[in-house]
Amino acid sequence: MTKTKTKKLTFTQAAIAKLPKPQEGRAYYADAKTPGLYLAVWDTGVKTFELYKRMGGRPTRLKIGRFSEITVQQARDEVHRMTGQMAEGHNPADDRRKARGETTVGELFGMYMELHARPRKRTWQGDQAQFDRYLAPWKTHTLSSIKRADVASLHNKIGADHPYSANRLLAMLSAMFNFASDQGYEGPNPAKGIKRFKEQSRTRFLRGDEIQRFFQALRHEETPELWRDFFALSLLTGARRGNMESMKWADLDLEHGEWRIPESESKNKEPLLVVLAPEAVEFLNCRDDANKGQDKPSEYVFPSFGKTGHVTELKNAWKRIMALAEIKDCRAHDLRRTHGSWQAANGTSLAIIGKSLGHKNIATTQIYARLDLGPVKVSVHAAAAAMMAAAKGKPKQHKALPAPTR
Repeated sequence: MTKTKTKKLTFTQAAIAKLPKPQEGRAYYADAKTPGLYLAVWDTGVKTFELYKRMGGRPTRLKIGRFSEITVQQARDEVHRMTGQMAEGHNPADDRRKARGETTVGELFGMYMELHARPRKRTWQGDQAQFDRYLAPWKTHTLSSIKRADVASLHNKIGADHPYSANRLLAMLSAMFNFASDQGYEGPNPAKGIKRFKEQSRTRFLRGDEIQRFFQALRHEETPELWRDFFALSLLTGARRGNMESMKWADLDLEHGEWRIPESESKNKEPLLVVLAPEAVEFLNCRDDANKGQDKPSEYVFPSFGKTGHVTELKNAWKRIMALAEIKDCRAHDLRRTHGSWQAANGTSLAIIGKSLGHKNIATTQIYARLDLGPVKVSVHAAAAAMMAAAKGKPKQHKALPAPTR
């Protein structure tokens, strides 16, 4: 094989994507921004990040990862980490040779997902996204090579702009190493003892004037009927996003205004009964009629052609609706908080609100167990009526909304 002369280039995702493959062998490019970071472009089209540095007078070249698997920034971060180890007298090449046969972070994550996350967590897809976004550069690293300082550094870097994401990643890493310990790994948990960032609880909910604009946006010609119904029902039920996405007709009792979420679908792993206000039942009846008119009716209320059979991606639709409604700093999850806040505004006790939203709180579990469903129905119906009145521009008189509690 032949190789061309190394060229300098400021690495960016776009610039690397445009690089042509050589006719034969491989071509090398050096990052103009990060000393030691190189990109090998092979005649097969494969593009690989590498660290090139001299140690003890001898050139050392170490593979970092494929361009298709890690980003430019992740490659730069890995070069900084590896050169830091070299400055302390460690040779990553020797460490890799000694560690052959030891479990890698990528292998551990694969076992963690297969044996723990997928069978037990409804949010396992979030774990996969976290790993792909932040831990891809560590995929080939052995477990013993991950030090507490490495985890703390990554946590601090992410937390500078995204403290919530940093804390979730720290929790996942800790769970991964605890899982490794259960499987026989005898090393320490490098995520243990690292202080998490303080997270500010969100208190955002829709006011009366915002609810009016929200429903105007849902009725707008640019809003598809599926998303109109999805977000309207999210507000009227206060249900969690995952349950809304996977809502099944078999779990609905429209005659009695009830939605029974089985324990397999409930966050708290217990059956959950959601009260459906008359306004919510009206939306569902319309969707039921439309579904029955299809050649192949769907088992899901909000069907999709994807792998799951139901909708899963709502970000773009939510952004479009918020833009039409001219509402800022509001997330889809805030509809759930809005539902609870409007119940509170009607004088409903926190115990009944908690039961209607399916909260599981140790301090109030016994109270929930003694509650009759009647007061919950009255509360949910009253809140839904108040919100729909606000949507029509005729909000009912009520007390100032208190700061909602989780």
